[in-house]
Amino acid sequence: MSVPLPPKPDQPLVAALAADLTAADFFSEPLRRLWGEEADDALGRGVREPVLRAIARDVGPLATLGRFFVLGMPQPSDLVAAALPRLGLSGLEHLGFVTIGDDADAVPSVLVRPQSFVDADGIGEWWIASDLDELALGTELPADHVLGVGGASRTLAELIMPIPVARALDLGTGCGIQALLVARHADEVVATDISARALAFAELNALLNGVTNITFRSGSMFEPVAGEQFDLIVSNPPFVITPRVDGVTAYEYRDGGLIGDALVEQFLQAVPEHLAVGGVAQLLGNWESRATIDPGLTRLESWIDPTLDAWVIEREELTPLGYAELWIRDGGTTPRDGAFDRMLTAWLDDFTERQVTAVGFGYILLRRPASADAPRLRRFEKVSQPLSGTGRALHSGLIAHDSLADGIPMTLITAPDVTEARHFMPGNDDPSVIELRQGGGFGRTISVDSALAGFVGACDGELQVTQIVAALADLFEVPLADLWTDLEPRIRQLVLDGFLVEG
Repeated sequence: MSVPLPPKPDQPLVAALAADLTAADFFSEPLRRLWGEEADDALGRGVREPVLRAIARDVGPLATLGRFFVLGMPQPSDLVAAALPRLGLSGLEHLGFVTIGDDADAVPSVLVRPQSFVDADGIGEWWIASDLDELALGTELPADHVLGVGGASRTLAELIMPIPVARALDLGTGCGIQALLVARHADEVVATDISARALAFAELNALLNGVTNITFRSGSMFEPVAGEQFDLIVSNPPFVITPRVDGVTAYEYRDGGLIGDALVEQFLQAVPEHLAVGGVAQLLGNWESRATIDPGLTRLESWIDPTLDAWVIEREELTPLGYAELWIRDGGTTPRDGAFDRMLTAWLDDFTERQVTAVGFGYILLRRPASADAPRLRRFEKVSQPLSGTGRALHSGLIAHDSLADGIPMTLITAPDVTEARHFMPGNDDPSVIELRQGGGFGRTISVDSALAGFVGACDGELQVTQIVAALADLFEVPLADLWTDLEPRIRQLVLDGFLVEG
């Protein structure tokens, strides 16, 4: 069972903890230097032995707090008290962070880990408190487990567009990491969760990091914000598809309690009324492909209000077997455990019953257009290549879409991260393939012909689009109207994809 936390964190005690962590230099880089880069990388893979070996004889405050808060290991009470002189063991107990064992060791009840981040305002770092993970527990996670900053949290953080907003909503806040990120460029953030334990952690983390513009509300989905609208809604909802049978644990942090992908459907159908004009919603999700009906992306599109802009990116698609294995292991159960086969059978039976052939995972962006007459963005695509600066790329894509509403801009500039590659057959001076490649954003690679490559190469902001096309028509000795008919839709796509930007 999880150890209960106080419903309201004690502010003076949290402030004392923050002061002690600062004094101990309890941050990412000092810890990485303490036990070494290789050990730190191993810890990221769930292997802690190299860290323990590196600090085996170190009883200083940083090493003690590393073992206690990062690894979740019991430590001698006197060492913990010495590392936290302002808070002390009694304060740590009052916060619900520790119990004292029979051997007088301090036994951690939670993890506290430094989490660095980079956004439009620069580099920063927070301390994030969460429940003990499976590495610390050595067993399956409890159902009310509050997850720290995991892979999905980091993915969503990279997706959020770095734009200032008045009101923001973090639906399903968990430990509060997205609310903290959004609070850096929002006047007000509302963070909600159905889990009282998650809300306690989220509020504690806000206090621990001195963030004061977040309010916390309890409830399911949009119930806590009924009748309210926001400029930005972010969510890492409990979208995992889990069979509703005895013996399969439904985790609050990942399982929404509905059948299949119904939770994502419900979210998408409810979100429009909570988006202000120009407001954006960004979330992660799963969607099923089924044998008897349309593929997952087509099903997903049918759930989205046609009056909204929509940009959906499917990052991967798993088979039912691959999906089941992924999430059974995520809960701390491995093939060595007796429950693994039983849980796998339950998952596969559930998928078979609904004729699920695959499960997609990806990113969803919705926007209420500023004008009812504006052309709608409806983009549903599969992107498997590595991404970089995704939030900025999404924002640039929306700006590009809006700029194209009045036609292709008068002047265009080739984006600075775009390069060209030409492939030649031996002995042939003419390229057989010409490719344009993005170095950042979505990392797209597209094949172009000589005319389009020549157009992109001439986009330096000096010549107008019409002048470049006219020169190319003369060069290739083709009618201007015919060349424009061929190039115009492809130029629009290059603008939308970020290869070309308005000059």
